[in-house]
Amino acid sequence: MAISSLPHGISISKNLMTKSISIPISNHLSIARHPLRLTPTTCLRPKLFRTFAPKSLTSNNNNHHRRAQINSLFTGIVEEMGQVKQLGFDESGESFDMIIHSPTVLQDVNLGDSIAVNGTCLTVTEFDTQRSEFKVGLAPETLRKTSLIELEKGSVVNLERAVKPSTRMGGHFVQGHVDGTGEIVSMVPEGDSLWIKVKTSRDILKFIVPKGFIAVDGTSLTVVDVFDDEESFNFMLVAYTQQEVVIPLKKVGQKVNLEVDILGKYVERLLSTGFVDNIKSR
Repeated sequence: MAISSLPHGISISKNLMTKSISIPISNHLSIARHPLRLTPTTCLRPKLFRTFAPKSLTSNNNNHHRRAQINSLFTGIVEEMGQVKQLGFDESGESFDMIIHSPTVLQDVNLGDSIAVNGTCLTVTEFDTQRSEFKVGLAPETLRKTSLIELEKGSVVNLERAVKPSTRMGGHFVQGHVDGTGEIVSMVPEGDSLWIKVKTSRDILKFIVPKGFIAVDGTSLTVVDVFDDEESFNFMLVAYTQQEVVIPLKKVGQKVNLEVDILGKYVERLLSTGFVDNIKSR
């Protein structure tokens, strides 16, 4: 307490004033008749605190601090192509980890940061700025749902840090929650562009529309056509994009991570609950 009652008056802590004073008052005298003039000092300012772990950290650091958890969001604009340095279970055989070399995304990384790896939102558990490497853990569900299990040492992956309030929305809203995978069925060049057709399940295809958005390995792309009878869709990569993302490095038959536009999933959910019918019946 800054002000406390004493048998013979009121004592004001030294933390709140340049000098400690004591003002005698009687039990019948109103304090309001003797207004106190307080001289605030820097002690009144709240102490600064961190919500994240120190920036300098190596794999041997046992610091378990984490930043305050927030929901991450990406744009589908790949910042860097990183290289997988290690992938597999740790010494205990319980944790499946991946170490990625990536100079760019480590420029302002903190423990607990979210980074989209081939479109999959993963949490940074360790990092080393001197080696330009960071580690992420892969849960069993992540390995089942995505194509990350097919990566190996030396594989190249798309990387994007979570957006900031000042980030330009050059792509579309990408959550980093992969809906499933697709298989590349054709790659056909046209001029300096590249046509790519991907086959996927009907559960995913129903959310894909011509001229709509889709995230392929974390890259925000525009769907050109949807082929329901072939359970596939296609898109085109211009020359610049081919140099900036990993998709052209893959071959026919390989898998890509897919995340459909979140709007379609919300619409289906509302329809399934009878929300629209309830409104019509009113």
